Amino acid sequence: MNDRITLRFMTSPQDAALSSTSVAAGRVLEWIDKAGYACAVGWSASYCVTAYVGNVQFTRPIAPGQIVEAHARIIQTGRTSMQVLVTVEAADVRTRRFIPATHCILVFVAVDEDGRPRAVPPWSPSSETDQVLHDRAEERLAPRRAIRDAMQQQVYSDQGTTPRSVLRFLAAPSDANWGGNAHGGTVMRWIDEAAYSCAAGWSSESAVAVYSGGIHFYHPIHIGHIVEVDARLIHTGPHSMHIAIHVRSSSPRTPSVLTLTTRCMSVFVDVGSDGRALPVPPLPLSSEEDHRLASHARELIRMRSELEPLPLEHAPAGDL
Repeated sequence: MNDRITLRFMTSPQDAALSSTSVAAGRVLEWIDKAGYACAVGWSASYCVTAYVGNVQFTRPIAPGQIVEAHARIIQTGRTSMQVLVTVEAADVRTRRFIPATHCILVFVAVDEDGRPRAVPPWSPSSETDQVLHDRAEERLAPRRAIRDAMQQQVYSDQGTTPRSVLRFLAAPSDANWGGNAHGGTVMRWIDEAAYSCAAGWSSESAVAVYSGGIHFYHPIHIGHIVEVDARLIHTGPHSMHIAIHVRSSSPRTPSVLTLTTRCMSVFVDVGSDGRALPVPPLPLSSEEDHRLASHARELIRMRSELEPLPLEHAPAGDL
């Protein structure tokens, strides 16, 4: 069936996080995007771009040397868009017993040769599993818009005093997707790297991502353009660090004219030698902007907590 696909491969030492024996979250996000892209293109028979990635919870670490399966399936279509559910599982190469590591919903938009959205074939549920997942995808449309609007309303300026980490570089030819721009998965890897830098600076180099969400892609990043990834710590819980990330880009000819291309919220924890989350220092809030953004982070936590979990028990790997 053209509405689903599974990618299978073995992880390598190069996939590991900087200070961990597990695969970096940014690398997992790349795999998620590639599986979702392959599924969306297979259904639409068209080039597609990533528009949104939501609610990625890294529930189980993946070790280098394990076999990974990334299952992707269409669960809802609009006029030009497709919601794709991606589930990532990993197994020891000796046992081949796959255990879920993470899952999320991505939104892809089909585009024509001029980059304009084009219609996609309508998808209809053909099984009870399809229907359950389709209904849950439909239910998430309104909450997703509410989270998007809440994130867009926030202003990040120099009035904020909380820790930041800014990466700045050129988008290289090796970052290109099939359309000639930076691959969505690559952008998410940059996001994870900047967020890690910010989290490690506040806690320690043992910081790891446990969540990434609200990833909205607004504009493509052209190869050869300047990329700026700005990660700011805006809230801490007893064991968590909530980091807002904004990706901007500009032509080298106008380096000061940056366009917002992507935004995201990530959550990191500092992991001890026993694998448990350690307490993190509380974040001091000095300015009005600091307090406003911390309140915004708490509101996003509340909004996410109201989302109904995806009924993955209805979608075993063999059904993907």
